Amino acid sequence: MKIKTIQDILPLIERPSRYLGTEINSIKKDPDKVKLKVALAFPDLYEIGTSHFGLQILYHILNKHKEIAAERVYAPDLDMESYLKSSHIPLMSMESHSPLKNFDIIGFSLLYELNYTNVLTMLDLAGIPFFSSERDGSFPLIIAGGPCTCNPEPVADFFDAMVVGDGENVIVDISMTWLEWKEVAGRNKEDLLKRLSLIKGIYIPAFFNSTNSSAGSKSFFQIPQARFSDYKVITREIIADLDTAPFPDAPIIPFGKPVHDRLRLEIARGCTRGCRFCQAGMIYRPVRERSVNRLLNLFDASLAATGYEDISLLSLSTADYGSIVSLMEQLMSRCEPGHIAVSLPSLRAGTLTPELINLIKRVRKTGFTIAPEAGSQRLRDVINKNITEQEIVDTVQDVFSLGWLVIKLYFMIGLPSETDKDLLAIVELVKRLRKIKVRAGRRGQINVSVATFIPKPHTPFQWAPQVSLTESREKIEMLRANLKMPGIHFKWQNPEVSMVEGLFARGDRRLSGLLVDAYKKGCKFDGWGDRFQYALWETAFFDQGLDVDRYTTRSRDVTDRLPWDHIDIGVTKEFLKLEWKKAKRGEHTPDCRRGDCNACGVCDFEPQKRAHSPQLAAGLTSESENSKLPYGRRFPVPLKRDCGELQTIEPKLFEPGKEEPGQDIVNEFLYNKGDAAGKKAGLYTRVRVSYSKQGQAKYFGHLELVNIFLRALRRAGILMKFTEGFHPMPKVSFDDPLPIGMESLNESLDLVVCGSVKPDAVTTALNNHLPEGLLVKGCQISSSKPAIKQQKSATYLVELKEGCFDKQKLNDFIKSSDFVQTRVNRKGKSKKIDLKDLVLNIKLTSSRGMMIRLRSEPGRTARPFGIIKGIFNLSEEIIKQATTIKL
Repeated sequence: MKIKTIQDILPLIERPSRYLGTEINSIKKDPDKVKLKVALAFPDLYEIGTSHFGLQILYHILNKHKEIAAERVYAPDLDMESYLKSSHIPLMSMESHSPLKNFDIIGFSLLYELNYTNVLTMLDLAGIPFFSSERDGSFPLIIAGGPCTCNPEPVADFFDAMVVGDGENVIVDISMTWLEWKEVAGRNKEDLLKRLSLIKGIYIPAFFNSTNSSAGSKSFFQIPQARFSDYKVITREIIADLDTAPFPDAPIIPFGKPVHDRLRLEIARGCTRGCRFCQAGMIYRPVRERSVNRLLNLFDASLAATGYEDISLLSLSTADYGSIVSLMEQLMSRCEPGHIAVSLPSLRAGTLTPELINLIKRVRKTGFTIAPEAGSQRLRDVINKNITEQEIVDTVQDVFSLGWLVIKLYFMIGLPSETDKDLLAIVELVKRLRKIKVRAGRRGQINVSVATFIPKPHTPFQWAPQVSLTESREKIEMLRANLKMPGIHFKWQNPEVSMVEGLFARGDRRLSGLLVDAYKKGCKFDGWGDRFQYALWETAFFDQGLDVDRYTTRSRDVTDRLPWDHIDIGVTKEFLKLEWKKAKRGEHTPDCRRGDCNACGVCDFEPQKRAHSPQLAAGLTSESENSKLPYGRRFPVPLKRDCGELQTIEPKLFEPGKEEPGQDIVNEFLYNKGDAAGKKAGLYTRVRVSYSKQGQAKYFGHLELVNIFLRALRRAGILMKFTEGFHPMPKVSFDDPLPIGMESLNESLDLVVCGSVKPDAVTTALNNHLPEGLLVKGCQISSSKPAIKQQKSATYLVELKEGCFDKQKLNDFIKSSDFVQTRVNRKGKSKKIDLKDLVLNIKLTSSRGMMIRLRSEPGRTARPFGIIKGIFNLSEEIIKQATTIKL
């Protein structure tokens, strides 16, 4: 079979929609009209990468510049990778399907050490040498950013430049520097690197030599040595004011099922709680908060541009936001009428109050996770987790008493100074929480998750040893055995995964050779439990002569030089040493936002925007008063983005000042005059929508098609009726789902909307919000519930791309009295089917074309794929690549 392009591969793989690049709010620019092309690379699957908020921010910032085009690329799954390699097709970007090698800059997001092998996968597929020293100015500039750059050394040899800190300003500085260099110096890479080194937060690995520790040192690390006297320390870049920082208010809406399939609103950055194990709590200081008014405006714009039904408030500790109750009250006044759920993903016991819980449940009960981290109070004091057991108990009690049935608890094993008594305290705490009853008088479900503690750079525990694999397994097994009881679900992270993560977390440049070796042996997607292959890593350790324990289980001395000492993240080493000493004494350090300064070193004490008081948040401007109205009727409706421009239509909206506060304001562009209060009056209309699904839309699975339409309806301002109960859902029903890869000229869905709509306006509005390949052909008003589907058959056109239909085999089928095939379902059960009973009519239109009419009844529905394979005995690849259209 000949495979020449990505389009030839899509029919052959799972989840092809992850490679389309036609999502709502994606931006495609004319490459001839830009001077700089940037590929934003995420070294994990599409479903993970599209959930990363930082990539959305960079995409938004870069594409605002007329001279810059930013596109995305994710690590392809194993099936796509295999076809790319066997067909000699390079890895390409999402938007324009351009080879990565043709971009000027490729920027990787490094969020997780176990994604490092995927970086090599992507470079390999792009035909780009791994090592920076092997790339001259003819190759793209390879850069990286993200939390892993706080110790860049294990992967420093692969990158030309690395960003330490917040990237909003730095990415613009890099781009402008590249454009200036291009005009002046052309292809001199050394000159470009020198220019980039002048930018705050930029680390140029080539400007540091890696050498072994000096004689007499107890450290065995390779320590970076600066080549230039004026470039010895890289200072982290910090965005001082989040209110003025760029925010992606029209984020890309992924296809499929991303890990975080919701609108994300970053309310704050940084944390001062001071947990001694937490790297994020150290490297993201100081705390900066967006104001309530700014957040409400961002919410309005973002929801209008996306149509999401869920929103998540992002922060390291959401309930610590200075005006969390005021913000939640105003968000819920907008969200409740549109059944939009709000979740707070990162909460501390003691901060989750009944008031907050009641606000959240006004729409839908979203999940709660509490992280006690340790079972005993002694060990929580050691790690500075300033919560008491009673606060944990009270929080779980509140959650269960207010109607929740499930709560998740997160613990770590192997923390510094941990004893068997501390482990048993986890068991006792869980048992105590298990006794708490939910409203109905029965026990709730408690999901306990355990992971091995991994010491991270720039934390007080950076000098601590990581427990060995044997110890980790023993501790987990002890907990598993003792928590095996009804109402408790126990799961854990593979200790071998934790060991490899710990190796790279505190490693040096010697690990770059190990990484290449492991990749060549087949290691990739190491963060996925079902793909992690520790045996291959062990072989690589042996072949590289690497003593893993010297990096992981060995204690460090506070006088040792460390591979990341040249990275200044703001928190001083003296502060970390002091906290390490206090941890050994079991002393806690209070939160500086609620007491005296702890002198961590990150604050320069210059005036900057930080916390916002509830009193300030309550003083709304006239603009904010207007935005107290329910979602969706305040702004022009955003349409598809193309060539970097956001097009809009201008529907006739409500007259300001004439609506009642809190009333649903209905768009008169869509609704008949006088029906603005249709929902309140109980007036509903049933609408049948007819649409076609062609081109790349054939790769949408049924569930993602449902999501696409529901969010398009929200963006279009069409008010839907919802079901009753604990989890209200829009009253929408679809015809029988089509298999992935099949096109159709006439599908339909039925929905119930509020008020009396104008069918033609609904058609226009929906078409303005649907992705490429989906087209609404018309809408009809119905006065009754949709009847059960009466269609007895369906007709299909099939056109082969390769091969041909055997006319003799077709004649044999037509003449036969029966044609029995045995099929095996997903559960492994076999079933005999007579194809003659399913095929009502079949004829060839050419050697590669065929028209077939199949029975379509409950329990007796057939699809062309199985029929064609049975009659003509064609390979699955040939059948999958055929064009099949349902008429």
